[in-house]
Amino acid sequence: MQENERGARARTRQAILTAAIEMLGQNPAAALSDIAAAAEVGRTTLHRYFPERSDLLRAVAAEGSARLDGATANARLDQGTGAEAFLRLCREYFDLGDLLSLIFTESDATPIVEGGCDERFAAMVDRGHRDGTIDPALPTGWLSSLMWSQLYAGWSYVSQQGTSRHEVLELVIRTVDGAIAPR
Repeated sequence: MQENERGARARTRQAILTAAIEMLGQNPAAALSDIAAAAEVGRTTLHRYFPERSDLLRAVAAEGSARLDGATANARLDQGTGAEAFLRLCREYFDLGDLLSLIFTESDATPIVEGGCDERFAAMVDRGHRDGTIDPALPTGWLSSLMWSQLYAGWSYVSQQGTSRHEVLELVIRTVDGAIAPR
């Protein structure tokens, strides 16, 4: 029974975090009652897990960082050519869905979720410069900005045009692939 309680508690906590990421991505000032409703729990239950809004925001930031780290690991940045790894990273990040919306709508009301341009990213870009698959005139910081701007453009397009995520991901990949290719 104790194992089930831990499992149920973990599922409830995860449901609240998932709902918070979705709701805060849509509206950084979303009310806790809206987050509770989206998680299909009562506000009292939400407060049992996260007594203050700041507690929830810290947990959302930690969850977001964990998801970004997982996506980065799944992209296998140290395998294949630099460009292949770059495109895998774009695909993995695009699949983060609501977390991207939260990252793109960051404000003082939402936590900062970092990712994208760390030493693994820099090593991947350096490898791409050396192996000739990424234009050596494009610096690492620029490529990070390019990736995030295209992910933003893709998610905006999905929400505004109603185009499928699959179709938009292919547009993002095509655009990024063309932008990073050596001239």
